[in-house]
Amino acid sequence: MFSIQNQIVLITGASSGIGAACARVFAGAGANLILAARRLERLHQLVETLDGKSTQFHLLQLDVRDRSAVESAISTLPPSWSNIDILINNAGLSRGLAKLQEGNIQDWEEMIDTNIKGLLYLTRSVTPGMISRGHGHVVNLGSIAGHQTYPSGNVYCATKAAVKAISEGLKQDLLGTPVRVTSVDPGMVETEFSEVRFHGDAERAKKVYHGVTPLTPDDVADVIFFCVTRPPHVNINEVILMPVDQASATLVNRRSEP
Repeated sequence: MFSIQNQIVLITGASSGIGAACARVFAGAGANLILAARRLERLHQLVETLDGKSTQFHLLQLDVRDRSAVESAISTLPPSWSNIDILINNAGLSRGLAKLQEGNIQDWEEMIDTNIKGLLYLTRSVTPGMISRGHGHVVNLGSIAGHQTYPSGNVYCATKAAVKAISEGLKQDLLGTPVRVTSVDPGMVETEFSEVRFHGDAERAKKVYHGVTPLTPDDVADVIFFCVTRPPHVNINEVILMPVDQASATLVNRRSEP
């Protein structure tokens, strides 16, 4: 296993869900963590739970949709934090579940700006340094939705299909360098995802996972950790993981009806 002790790991969307789970796993392995999210207070709360497990933390209040903010955040990192070894592009969301002809355009823009453009901004800002140092790994959080569309998932599925294409293209563009690229594409994971999709409707969100044992954020973080700790000559291009209760984007075994 390739050690990541003292490596600098930048995790976006680190304040909750898969991002927070990654912070826990990587802190436990002795990495130094740059944690980025819009909710700075949540990052402080997270760090309190990780105290003593990692050498250092650097917190960034950052909205990945803001290109100038992303560029500024990366270019002004203190020298001791500027050599990022691993970038985990985790920030992402789904908004709404409507037929395209009835869709909310503001929801579309938020998904496109976060899931695609935010990922691009971070990757564009971080990868040149990885190339120049001859070392690095970019992990993009995709989704089963990037492989299979589902009714009313139109724009969200399109953004995750874009993540799949960007990951494949980045791997090709980095050919000849030691920089690795991995896309980790989960199925159903119980996080704040559905509550965000339904604009805070917790009851509706709960029904998404009714009768199913979904993946947990820790399950996904473990897979990400596995991918980045392979020997340097090994690149895991893509991982699709789903709960046993799920066979495709639309085929789910529910043991009882909501």
